Amino acid sequence: MASADLREKIKEVAVKHFNKNGFYGTTIRNIANDVNCSLPMIYYYYKNKKELFDEIIKKEFFNIIKKQVSSLTMENVIDFYTKFIYDLNNLSDYDKQVYRLGIKVYMSFDGDEELKNLMDEWEKTILPRHYQILKPYLKNIDNEVAVVRTLVHLLETMIENIVVKNRFLPENEIREEIEIVLRGCQ
Repeated sequence: MASADLREKIKEVAVKHFNKNGFYGTTIRNIANDVNCSLPMIYYYYKNKKELFDEIIKKEFFNIIKKQVSSLTMENVIDFYTKFIYDLNNLSDYDKQVYRLGIKVYMSFDGDEELKNLMDEWEKTILPRHYQILKPYLKNIDNEVAVVRTLVHLLETMIENIVVKNRFLPENEIREEIEIVLRGCQ
């Protein structure tokens, strides 16, 4: 197996183990067994389990989000958010598992203090980021901050349903719920 392929296979197997057993319940030995490679080979690529988990969260998780957002265009705000959520239905199994791990760390269910702190810092940017996206559309809205908070909560619930609970959400249902929250935002 080529070096790059083996590294990807290690991450793929590790993501499955981390999802099933959590960070603390996963061992490098079990990953090596499922990859069908030696323990030293895993340690050739990753110093330890933390480094492997960190790469999955810091690189893979955030790359998935960046990729999702980069495919969007801002023709109107309802289409923008509808497409963002709907496209999560089409993530590969691997990407959904990585996303699920990211959510577990974000919700402080898994990971170490460093990653939890990273996610806390990222969380602090969520409302301001969505407020900036929505600001041009909030001109006739009385409580702009409440609208943004409500939208973020709705998006988190939809993401949880698609990624964590592995449910398919139809585009029309996503659009209807977003339209309710963003009623009057034009």
